[in-house]
Amino acid sequence: MEPPAGDGDAQDRLRQDGDPTAATAPVVSLRPLGLADADAFMAWASDDRVMRFLKRPLCATREQAVAQIRDTVLGHPWFRAVCVGGRPVGQVSVWPYADEGGRRANLGYALARDHWGRGIAAAAIRMVVGRVFDDLPGLERLEAVTDVENVRSQRVLEKAGFQREGVLRRYIAGRGGGQARDAVIYSFLSSDRL
Repeated sequence: MEPPAGDGDAQDRLRQDGDPTAATAPVVSLRPLGLADADAFMAWASDDRVMRFLKRPLCATREQAVAQIRDTVLGHPWFRAVCVGGRPVGQVSVWPYADEGGRRANLGYALARDHWGRGIAAAAIRMVVGRVFDDLPGLERLEAVTDVENVRSQRVLEKAGFQREGVLRRYIAGRGGGQARDAVIYSFLSSDRL
């Protein structure tokens, strides 16, 4: 269920508890991403450093960003903008696996390069974990798969409370049909604690 557009920031604010930089950490919030956010979306969707481990093509133009938001984001079952100061700086999504009847889902996220290393992604993922099991009835397991070379993403997941389960050999196809690469799989269960 989508939260009301005007309530997302107030409802979902979080400072990074337990983080020694929490006094200076930005306030992170989640809200639906819409067509009006296309320019902000370009900050991460057009940056190869951000998108290099993702399958989606880069958005080279604003028109491509609008098309991707219209065709992919708006109909997505659980897609949110990661905001700092009310402005989108990234995205996070949860996609239930249809063949599992909604028991398992995949977590995906991206953050504009200028915001890396500030605890924003981990805070956003903790927020997702704090509510997605209520938002998606029957969900028991949230999974995240990351390229073995994407060490930053692995650290984010661990900070957010996910458990590393193992390496999946030749699991991820590269963007543009590149050679399959090894991946690390993480999970967070509905019974796990933040």
